[in-house]
Amino acid sequence: MSSALGSLGPVVFVATPETMRTFQNFTRSGASRYADHEILGNKPKTQWIGPGLDTITFSMVFDAFYGLNPRKELNQLVEIERAGKAMPLAVGGVGIGVYMWVITSLEQTWDVVDNQGYVLKATANISLKEYVK
Repeated sequence: MSSALGSLGPVVFVATPETMRTFQNFTRSGASRYADHEILGNKPKTQWIGPGLDTITFSMVFDAFYGLNPRKELNQLVEIERAGKAMPLAVGGVGIGVYMWVITSLEQTWDVVDNQGYVLKATANISLKEYVK
């Protein structure tokens, strides 16, 4: 039985007694696109243009207590974000969305740092946007 909950490209979400790399506060948003056409002497006419790009936000907590190196985990996310890599997102073996996803925002919080400067616990707040080629 696989312990993988899903993945964001090379970042595998996993929850075992030894390792905890998963997400929380997962929120997906979508909106349609509309245009308003001005009509002289009347109200504008609204036209549906098509679907917009979905966005997703979630947090990940990296804790040395659960077998992770928080600094290494954060650095991997920074590399992906800075490279602008489009990647698939899946949860429970099911792909999310129709297209790929890119990290549009990555916020780090170093929650616990020991007296040697080692990050023992950190939180990453991640924002994704659908990527259509």
